[in-house]
Amino acid sequence: MQLETFLLYLFVSFFYVTSPGPAILLAIRNGLTGKMSVVATSSFANIVGLFILSVVSMLGLGALLMTSSLVFTVFKAIGAIYLVYLGIKIFRSSRIGNSKVEESEKPNKHYHHYFGESLLLAITNPKAIVFFASFFPQFLDTNTPIAPQFFIMTLSFMALSFGSLMFYGGAAKLMKQTLAKLAFIRWFNRVTGTLFVGLGIKLALTQR
Repeated sequence: MQLETFLLYLFVSFFYVTSPGPAILLAIRNGLTGKMSVVATSSFANIVGLFILSVVSMLGLGALLMTSSLVFTVFKAIGAIYLVYLGIKIFRSSRIGNSKVEESEKPNKHYHHYFGESLLLAITNPKAIVFFASFFPQFLDTNTPIAPQFFIMTLSFMALSFGSLMFYGGAAKLMKQTLAKLAFIRWFNRVTGTLFVGLGIKLALTQR
């Protein structure tokens, strides 16, 4: 891959990974309500999910999703249901009391919970698989081995995504003293939960 092509790829990827979406909303929420180690765990799980999606798209699932309405509908339904479920769970967490807000630095969930939550959020998104399947080929040089280019692009995308999520989570963490009042946390969880439900409904209505 030529250097100018790779730089263009990084430029486009940067704007994709920094655009607001479910993963960024989750990073902000974790930054406001937990430690940076929680943000890091969730962010790492997200890029693991991205790697899985990238690999399966390379293996042909992306092309299958773009050509088979049944397969796309099944993946879409799974992703939509999980987004709605996560939205309802976040919305319900707006009922937390003062003591739990004050003790938010001590998450009452194990790290594997945050890892699983973010991993599922990533891998249940069929649009991401389609994105990888349609986005990557535009930057591949077919005159040279494909696999090395694929892994370089995937790892670069993962690094950008991890950095973006850590930035949003870290920014929320720095603003915690100003924003993390009980009323704000409640309203943030309500708005975030509603957005997740909305994203789930939007995904359910998405056409191939």
